[in-house]
Amino acid sequence: MAGMKLCKGWEPVFVMIGIYLAFAFVNLLVKRILDEGMDHLVLIAYRTSSAAILLAPMAYIWERKSRPNFNAGILCQLFLSALVGATLTQYFFFLGIEYTSASLSCAFINIIPILTFVMALPFGLETLEIKSNTGKAKILGAMVCAGGALVLTLYKGIPLTNVSHSSAASNSTFHVNASDSHEKTHRWTIGSIALFAGATFWSSWYLIQAKISKIFPYQYTSTAIMNFFGALQSALLGLIIHRDTSIWILKGKNDILIVLYTGMVGSGLSFVGLSWCVKKKGPLFTAAFSPFIQIIVAMYESTILHEQLHLGSVLGSLIVVIGLYILLWGKSKEANACGAIPAEATNEEGNHDQPGVSV
Repeated sequence: MAGMKLCKGWEPVFVMIGIYLAFAFVNLLVKRILDEGMDHLVLIAYRTSSAAILLAPMAYIWERKSRPNFNAGILCQLFLSALVGATLTQYFFFLGIEYTSASLSCAFINIIPILTFVMALPFGLETLEIKSNTGKAKILGAMVCAGGALVLTLYKGIPLTNVSHSSAASNSTFHVNASDSHEKTHRWTIGSIALFAGATFWSSWYLIQAKISKIFPYQYTSTAIMNFFGALQSALLGLIIHRDTSIWILKGKNDILIVLYTGMVGSGLSFVGLSWCVKKKGPLFTAAFSPFIQIIVAMYESTILHEQLHLGSVLGSLIVVIGLYILLWGKSKEANACGAIPAEATNEEGNHDQPGVSV
């Protein structure tokens, strides 16, 4: 019996690790398909459509008996959740991935917990006692993380991998590389700004989802509807911006498989798991696992894809992670001092708990 309780206590941890393992692989596939020329809004539309199709029967089977009727307020909040979490977040992250790299996009995911904490303060979802040691730790963590984000955005640095290959190439194509250097730096800066915008929207989505989960704690239904709205939003924007309908044609079996996988896992099951963890542990706990993505993606890119790893990415990521865990240390000490009770121990809505989410 004690073993079952222990496993249940660790359930959110296992779910978050699984989600971010899936996100790491999704980012690599997204980078590949964007480099091949797929439009961002087209990819979002197909991803969210496949996620909605996957989750709709799950929502019907597991939640149809306990789910209350919809009202205009819930639908408006789900529409806003789709706009922020599905459409805008993915658009800016995809733009940033295309202009930079998958590993740098994961580095910016690391600042999401800090942004979530700062944005949660005005809404009362997080507290801050400035005079206490825990409050000072939270402030210090936020400031350190902000410094790391600036390093990631403004400093690219020398390449740490493929140095010999780069040196050989520079000897024969010096003038070409010199003329392209400014353009590459410009694209890297624009991509970094886009990634920061995507991280900001993602943090906002955590706060919106925390509110939705209190009034509508049905993860499969809410995620299916969010993806449905996201598909409509991105498709409409895509049709308005691009009049060429040929961009909607997928090129080959690989594109179809990547779209289906990244949609069903990245926009479908992963968001169900995130919603479930936000309900159980709150937005900051859910965001705290983001460094796992970068470690996995950086290893994969440097060893298999042979992508260059830059000094700025390493330094900025290290600073961000240090700031992140200073903040989490302060939060954990604050919880212990207040005698905080885990959310699952006080959850009285047992009928609303969902089956375990596996990604």
